[in-house]
Amino acid sequence: MREEKVFHVPLTQSLKKKILAWAQQFSEVIWMDSNEYPQQYHSYEAILAVDAFTAIKTDAFRAFEKLQEYQMVTQDWLFGYLSYDLKNDVEQLSSHNYDGLFFPELYFFQPKKIFLFSENTVTLSYLRMVEDEMETDWKAIQGFPQESFATGSSETPVKIHLRTSKDSYFEKVRTLLSHIERGDIYEANFCQEFYAEEVSLNPLPTFWHLNQISKPPFATFLKLQEHYAFSASPERYIKRVGAKVISQPIKGTAKRLPSPSEDRKAALQLQQDPKERSENIMITDLVRNDLSRFAEKGSVLVEELCEVYSFEQVHQLISTISCRVSPQLPSVEILKNTFPMGSMTGAPKISAMKIIEALEDAKRGLYSGAIGYFDPHGDFDFNVMIRSIFYNAERRYASYSVGGAITANSIPDKEYEECLLKAKAMREALE
Repeated sequence: MREEKVFHVPLTQSLKKKILAWAQQFSEVIWMDSNEYPQQYHSYEAILAVDAFTAIKTDAFRAFEKLQEYQMVTQDWLFGYLSYDLKNDVEQLSSHNYDGLFFPELYFFQPKKIFLFSENTVTLSYLRMVEDEMETDWKAIQGFPQESFATGSSETPVKIHLRTSKDSYFEKVRTLLSHIERGDIYEANFCQEFYAEEVSLNPLPTFWHLNQISKPPFATFLKLQEHYAFSASPERYIKRVGAKVISQPIKGTAKRLPSPSEDRKAALQLQQDPKERSENIMITDLVRNDLSRFAEKGSVLVEELCEVYSFEQVHQLISTISCRVSPQLPSVEILKNTFPMGSMTGAPKISAMKIIEALEDAKRGLYSGAIGYFDPHGDFDFNVMIRSIFYNAERRYASYSVGGAITANSIPDKEYEECLLKAKAMREALE
């Protein structure tokens, strides 16, 4: 079904720019970049998938069932996304908040052309109908001009608005705290949207600027017709390799500091902070419960608990939970049983989702959903769509959202500060 060809070449910043610029001729593009971050579970340094041969695009109704059917029939590489609002397919839930982006709720495509990068090689995997284009494509990429990166992020000034006012944010957090006090929930991930209207973004410089600020392990550039996503995500949602499944939720954030000694102290304080640890441990328990729905008995393991991972802007607490599964278990079943990821909902999950839906002012859409891929054997890897800018070029609407975990120990002022810290890179990339 596919032909492969390997070229020996180091993955430089210049090559990344060339291949991204070359890819813009296609209507469907997904680029995933680890930014050389030392992550033990990475399979590739970067991946590019372009040009849909087949695709599935749907709302939440029976979405996972349709995706499973598509994956089983295709048995090929599939790239795409799951929006947060697929929660309505998994549970008896709904989404009625304002949506300025109008992204489909699920979108996957089977690419004609895939580029799989390791440190010093790239493997081209082309459907047979286009295999004769491998050599000419690779030659074109190596000489491709990079002028599109020299322009600014937008052709027009970007004025960013708050969907939720600061006063309203505090009021809503106080409502969440009263739910926690009553025992309705233990924790909720509460989010707010920042948006800009009548904007003409330049996709490549916007993504490149965001990525250079953050250099995260799960960076993604997505273009599906008029829909774009530029992600500097530090978080893996879930990965399958054969019979092993790995999830790596993030909960707990501290600002990076200029002084190396102060920065080390901030990381240590984060690891020892009772509030930040309790946030992470609650979600780790939730992920363990999700995995135990389909794991082989006794195989769910917490490999890391509240480990500090450091990124360009922030330190984060990350836990790694794994399990073994039957090789016969359909991959889409794993996604359906763990979606949406606990780090973006709260605990208990269903109660938290109902409450945050009632309090948030914007439909989350692809924010706090996931972008990733299935390979032909059914293995997969998906990120969590945080620290991301979304753009509908047709509607000229751009948006980014940020959130934080509200627990019994939350102080509204500090939660708001954390939101602004998380929003800093997106604001800078747009402005």
